[in-house]
Amino acid sequence: MFLLNPILFVCFAFLFVPLFLGTGVSANASPVATTNTLENNLTFDQWLSELRAEASLRGISTETIEIALSGVEAPSTRVIELDKNQPEFVQTFTRYMRKRISDRRVSRGRELLKKHEELFKLIEQRYGVQAPYLVSFWALESNFGDLTGGFSVVQALATLAYDPRRSQFFRNELLTALEIIDGGHIQSQNMTGSWAGAMGQCQFMPSTFARYGVDGDGDGRIDIWNSLPDVFASAANFLSESGWRGNERWGREVLLPDNFDYALSGQDVRKTVSEWQKLDIRRVDGSKLGHSDQTGSIVLPSGASGPAFLTYNNFRTTMVWNRSTFYAISVGHLADRIAGEGNIRHMPQKEERALSHIEVTELQQLLLNQGINAGKADGILGSKTSEAVRHYQLQHGLIADGYASHALLSKLREHIFNE
Repeated sequence: MFLLNPILFVCFAFLFVPLFLGTGVSANASPVATTNTLENNLTFDQWLSELRAEASLRGISTETIEIALSGVEAPSTRVIELDKNQPEFVQTFTRYMRKRISDRRVSRGRELLKKHEELFKLIEQRYGVQAPYLVSFWALESNFGDLTGGFSVVQALATLAYDPRRSQFFRNELLTALEIIDGGHIQSQNMTGSWAGAMGQCQFMPSTFARYGVDGDGDGRIDIWNSLPDVFASAANFLSESGWRGNERWGREVLLPDNFDYALSGQDVRKTVSEWQKLDIRRVDGSKLGHSDQTGSIVLPSGASGPAFLTYNNFRTTMVWNRSTFYAISVGHLADRIAGEGNIRHMPQKEERALSHIEVTELQQLLLNQGINAGKADGILGSKTSEAVRHYQLQHGLIADGYASHALLSKLREHIFNE
């Protein structure tokens, strides 16, 4: 599961909370008080009354409004807790992959790929998305449909829409959810999902459902909770519309030469396969890449000491679904494993030491103090922070892999101390 794209918001949120959160947890946990300190100073009941009026103006039937909102009495403390909660430490690539890719998950993915072979063939013919990738997304989003979230989507979205931090975003999602119910796709009591409102086996936000949802089984409804034709057609439609190419892979693990210029790593640098080969980038088995006009970028998820990947267009498309580099690699690698390929060859022998959010914030602030634009010092490792790290590394003759590590933080601290 995005602020610019609704599915991305939820998936980005999953970077800071456990995957598949909310499963089996009631959204009717102890409610908070119905008063709020919003600028308009509305109580929750007053706010809900205004929402009913807006829903009616959008053409949503009175019956749907009353049934769907009748059980929504007050914001859920559990949803607020999960929304505000962030783990103390930033997850490392090694830990992230270990939690998501297992022999058991690969084995089950292969079984389900074979079981639904005919359905996947039809989906691929229509949308051009290869079956192993659909199975991989399915696995990572909901553990093959087992863990779709136990929250009432309407209750969760009402809670988040009433909260002032991102109220307009979630208000729109809530109204769209009501339109989905009004369209007969799902009954309100069966519209369950994550605490952030992501729904069904592919974890779509309501607005993503409205834009990309597909009635794959032809029954007149889009049911991403129970109908596999609808789940896979909807996911494939999203990927296809986002730029997926059915005749290409996501990327591959590669070997970098000893003299590789690490300033060429990162998704902002794109070269053709032929150009990378001229720089002596090789397949992980040591063979040549070959000649192709297909463009790709070198991605180093755990810095110069970890594995290197040459990533293509479908990797970038996966990051439309979820902006996390780790997530995009996990989708591609799991799809490869399901298709019969082996493990990543050059995973770190020892798990990297994770930076805490406080340490990331300190690192960002130290970069800012050096006059290097690291964006907001918010404790979140994003692309702007990586580019700032790379800039600092280039200035000081370090390997410019853009990787924020404890060693780099120590170097920054030492640099400030010696000034």
